[in-house]
Amino acid sequence: MRNLIALFACCWIATSVATSASANEPAAAKLAASVSKPASASLPAASAKKPELFKPIAIKPAAAAPAAAAAAAAPAASAKSEEEAEVELSEKIARRLAELRERQQTRASAAVHAKKVADARRRDEERAAATAAAAAAALANAPRRGTSWSYEGELGPANWSKINDNWAACGRGNRQSPIDLRDGLKVNLEQVGFDYHPSSFNEVNNGHTIQVTVGGGNFITVGNQTYELQEFHFHRPSEERINGKGTEMVMHMVHKSYDGKIAVVAVLLERGQAHNLMQTVWDYIPLEKNEVVSPSIVINPIDALPEKREYYTYMGSLTEPPCTEGVLWIVFKQPRQASPAQMALFARLYPLNARPVQATAGRMIKESN
Repeated sequence: MRNLIALFACCWIATSVATSASANEPAAAKLAASVSKPASASLPAASAKKPELFKPIAIKPAAAAPAAAAAAAAPAASAKSEEEAEVELSEKIARRLAELRERQQTRASAAVHAKKVADARRRDEERAAATAAAAAAALANAPRRGTSWSYEGELGPANWSKINDNWAACGRGNRQSPIDLRDGLKVNLEQVGFDYHPSSFNEVNNGHTIQVTVGGGNFITVGNQTYELQEFHFHRPSEERINGKGTEMVMHMVHKSYDGKIAVVAVLLERGQAHNLMQTVWDYIPLEKNEVVSPSIVINPIDALPEKREYYTYMGSLTEPPCTEGVLWIVFKQPRQASPAQMALFARLYPLNARPVQATAGRMIKESN
């Protein structure tokens, strides 16, 4: 590189000299003449002033050295600058790659975290669904022990068997009551023996009817079986039908034998004269539901019966939950009367508390001649 600079300087000097010679030819001739003279001849005249037509450029070695050094240093500086630029670019690329790797790692970590969260949520949902399914299955298989029922709506007769497992007969029994009493076998049925007498009583408005519990010692005898009167209650309209026809109300008198058998005597009620026994019961109706009232007077259950004792009889069930079957039914043909006011009083409390008629299912019905 230094040789190249020196060569460039020589060429530049030569060019300068040639240019000056062409511009000052006389001076050049004189210079040539003087050069051809001996050196001694020219010395005396050295002191004389001569016009300076041409002043040769003296190249000072000391001044040329920095230029050559600068010229030599320029490529080195350029190479160094390129190297520094390359290093800086490499550093930028490295930083950019590091940033990209960091972002990629961040995104990957976020994706892994999101997947873990999603998996955990899915597992929680699956566990919750499994728990709910297990609870639903347990609930479906759990024994039903409901106690609330009514004569209408979701708790009505059509759903009694679904409320409590012990009430299954209400839906699946084939000897259910009440029924439409028709096409009975007319036979010489023996008279039912009634051994009723004045007794203490208490009554309750139980949310389904007015129920009167009678003191012990009141019996009926049917065939060779004796039953003791437990209680009597009322329905509106009558649950029983005779040849498709019912009455406005009915009284059910429930009896039980010593071995647990049940017999129900049904007395149909129609509008007419006042019913003395019913009026006594109405006089002591409790003010609140499920409140038990025990009057200090007595009643005689015999006052509930009609004069004529012909009846229908068949095997059926209780007409309210649990709808127990194996119940002997005795339904008097002749109704008793009750006044419109007495009927209306009960209707205000229970406008409808009668189970619909059930299928006869081929049961035998006997009828007094």
